[in-house]
Order: sequence, then structure tokens, then C-alpha cells
Amino acid sequence: MKRESAPVVIVPASLKPRTVKPPPDKTLESVLRPGSYVGLTERSIFHEPWWLNATMGENWHMAVVKTGDEIVGEMPYTLTRKGLWRVSYLPPLTRTLGPVIKRQSADAGGPEWCHRLDVTRELIAQLPKCAHFQQIADPLVSEAEAAAFSLNGFKVSVQFTLKLPAGVDEETVWRRLRCNTRNRVRRSSERFVVQEIASVEVFVQFYDSNLAARELDNVYGSTIMLRLLTEVLRRDAGTILGSFDSDGSLTAATALVWDRANVYYFLTTRKANAHSGAVALLVWQAMKIARERNLEIDFDGVSTAGILQFLAGFGGQLVRRYVFERMRADFAIYRGARARSRELAKFARRIDVKKSAPAE
Repeated sequence: MKRESAPVVIVPASLKPRTVKPPPDKTLESVLRPGSYVGLTERSIFHEPWWLNATMGENWHMAVVKTGDEIVGEMPYTLTRKGLWRVSYLPPLTRTLGPVIKRQSADAGGPEWCHRLDVTRELIAQLPKCAHFQQIADPLVSEAEAAAFSLNGFKVSVQFTLKLPAGVDEETVWRRLRCNTRNRVRRSSERFVVQEIASVEVFVQFYDSNLAARELDNVYGSTIMLRLLTEVLRRDAGTILGSFDSDGSLTAATALVWDRANVYYFLTTRKANAHSGAVALLVWQAMKIARERNLEIDFDGVSTAGILQFLAGFGGQLVRRYVFERMRADFAIYRGARARSRELAKFARRIDVKKSAPAE
């Protein structure tokens, strides 16, 4: 597979990070700075209608709260069927949603959290009655919104992601990397070259082929992934990067997306035999892009202890993400029965394997 002609610089010469800070942007306050945590006040990329259209078509809706003619709160949601039941989940490839609420005016007279709680309650009242509702909320969604969901009968739990703040110079970022991570990036920069991949088709085919080698399927759907990433590049809302070995072969690739506040480390894939440094170099380049854009970087959740350990080597801070869930009793019984059925099937397969194994 041929790489694109335009190179992307990864590690500064002699690994001496540049010390010039990117110009500050007063409109983007880091969620990691004390005192700036006030809730989600504008759409993330995942809230954008074009994103929801690309991932769900017409199967999404918007709860809206207005004061007069002014929109003060909104919350997108899906509504689909799973057998006999109506369900509402995050769209494919959509990491977070949750309420987006405009700040109240300075002379409103009441605390901001009361305003956010009240608006969230009105949004919840517009959500559909369904057998199962679940959304992971943007990290900026505050305790007030979580309290509103809890008071309205939703189970509120937390997941975590890792984030790096904006406005930190490269020398400081390099110094905060763990020693073994710095060594991995340094050694990898001598072997691999990171370059942009202009073709969405090349990325999706590479993604699917790596899954097929592990006897896995693309759970998001190749067609949806292709459609979404095509729209992302068309809108200049992200990029695709590849890590190429010295022989020119593609060994790992990542898709990044961004909005006004964050660069998201969105999708990553690698060959089964790829050196771990190929991915480490992609992470380092993603961090560089975030610095150049004066944006925070969100590592897009930590689903396993191994992923957390790997990403923790790049610094960052754990940030919680609320999960809002409500499940009807009959659907819970159905889910429990299906889970038990799957476990019994796995147990039966293990017994069959043992019976068919030759005696020693």
C-alpha cells in the first residue's frame, strides 16, 4: 500500500521539543482548570446534526427547551426497535451526547446549577417512553444534569476518559511523558513515518482487514464508517494518519476528529504483528495536532486496564463521564434471560471441546 506524498513531521530534530507556546484562545477554557467546570454549553462534534445524519439517517430526534424564542437547552436522542421493544442508544461511532444548556444571564438571580437542573428536567420530559434508554454524556455535563436524571428515575453511573489540557508547550508535554513512553516514541520515529491518508476507503479497508485477521467484524458497520469519515474530511473536522514502516507498508492508522474544544483520538487500527511504537507515534502526532489547534485532546474513553496503562504513559488526567440509563422491568428480564442463554451455550461448547479432545 502506497503512502501519501505529503509528510507529517512527528518528533522535533534531536528530540528537542519546540518551546514556543501556541497563541492562547480566550474562548476555550480547559475543563482541567479549577473553576471552569460549568457544564456543556455548546454542541460537541457528536451533537452536530450532520454527524447524527451520517450515523443514524432520520432515526434521531432533538428535545428542545425554549425561553420565548430563545433555545436554552437541547438534547439529541435516537429511537429504534430491538425486536418488540423501542430502545434509545448512542448512534454508531458516537462517543457521547447528553444535554447542551445555555448559561443563564449574569443577572438571573439564581445559581447556575438550579438553572441547569430545571432545563434538564424539561428535556427529560420530552424523551420517549421506551424499554431501554442509555446515553454516555460529554465530560462537561455537570452534576446538576446528573441529579436531574437521577431524580427522574434514571440510573446514573460513571465511565472515564483521559484528557490533556490545551495551551501546554511541547517541551512540557514531552517531559510529562513516562520514560518508557518517551523511549518508545523516540525509537519509533527512527523506524516509522507518519503521513496523512487522504482516502477514507483505504482506512476503512485497512480497519476491516485487521479485524478479519482476528476473526472479528466491524461492529460499527463499514458503510456507516465510510459515510461518516467522508463527511468529516469534507468538513475539515478531522484527519486520517498512517504509520508506515521503512519498507513503505502501512502498519497502523488512526482517525482524529475535532470540534471547537477537543481533538478526539477517535479510531485506531493496526496489523496484528505491528510494533507497539507504530501506535505510540500516532498518539504523539495526535497530541501535536491538538497543540497546534490549541485544543484539548480526549483519548476517547478507557475500556480496559491495558488501554489505560498505555495511554497513561502520555500524561493526562482522568475525567469522568456520566452514564444515564433507564430500563423497563420486562426488558431487563429479557436481557437477563439472553445473557444466561449465551453463557450456557459457551459452557456447552467448552464441554464439547473437552469431549472431542484426544485422551492423553
